[in-house]
Amino acid sequence: YYPASITKILTALVILENCDLDETVTFSNEAVNTLEPGASILGARAGDQLSVRECLYALLLQSANEVANALAEHCSGSIGAFAELMNEKARSLGCTSSNFANPSGLNNPEHYTSAHDMALIARAAFDNPELLTIATTRYYELPPNGKNPEGLGVSPGHRMLKEREAVYRPDVISGKTGYTSL
Repeated sequence: YYPASITKILTALVILENCDLDETVTFSNEAVNTLEPGASILGARAGDQLSVRECLYALLLQSANEVANALAEHCSGSIGAFAELMNEKARSLGCTSSNFANPSGLNNPEHYTSAHDMALIARAAFDNPELLTIATTRYYELPPNGKNPEGLGVSPGHRMLKEREAVYRPDVISGKTGYTSL
């Protein structure tokens, strides 16, 4: 099935294996302006900059699609080259029913996975201390950008992590939600 934004778990794993958290990511025109309508979350503009660390908080907590693109370009030069790294990582984890075509999980007929493969990817994520630190954070303040001159606070969208939600579970420490129009 289409994995939607749970794709970003694999994106974060690949980034953490290939980039330093203090590297600077510069958002390209392609990273921010080639998304389907409504898919830009932070409102980043071409030329905006964040550290890899800040990008990972925006990716995992806010599910920022333009950040996924910018990280992919930063790491591999292009979204296509990054997708190759994603597929290599998935295979190394034992995934057999997946193909990743982009770092965000947005609609693509060649972008799919299975529950079993996502469980393997999630297990690797929870075994990564840096990823776990980011993914279990409840609030993170991003620096100012063109759209948010005061900065932007990000927090997880997962309702099981929010104490005021009816589905809240204190034993759930992290997770990644997502959907697409398909």
